[in-house]
Amino acid sequence: MSTTPVQHGDEPGANQAFPLLYNLVYCSKATAGVDKAAVDRIIDVSRRDNPERGITGLLVFGSGIFFQWLEGPRHNVTELMSKLKSDARHDGVVVFSENEEVRERLFPDWDMELVTTDDIRDVLSDALDTAEDPHNVTALASLLEELDSGRLSGLGAAAS
Repeated sequence: MSTTPVQHGDEPGANQAFPLLYNLVYCSKATAGVDKAAVDRIIDVSRRDNPERGITGLLVFGSGIFFQWLEGPRHNVTELMSKLKSDARHDGVVVFSENEEVRERLFPDWDMELVTTDDIRDVLSDALDTAEDPHNVTALASLLEELDSGRLSGLGAAAS
């Protein structure tokens, strides 16, 4: 992995090995009428708009629940989160974590990837296996612990 400074959008940290990134993890309940076609439209818009904003991430949808990890410049991520909170397709938005730190991107090549609930554990485990940044290792381990504990039961079965 290169330690060359990386600049995306309005991210500060030009003299850092990794950029200063803001990340936010939330879940929400899908409102009535949100189906596969609606989720596909969300992904299409995200893939079109997020690269311009320097936002990458992961979206899981299953059992009527959205679970999303967003990362990028603070202003852009918080602006997107404000839109999501007022989006009629989301009900009961709960933010699990948010922070800003100098680190590598957890999903650097994912402009917004939709992961099925059946695959979320594998995606998080694969990301943990390749993560070099200690903050990402901690965040991924915490998400896997939440998933395995059953507290995120709407997103998939706990590991056996």
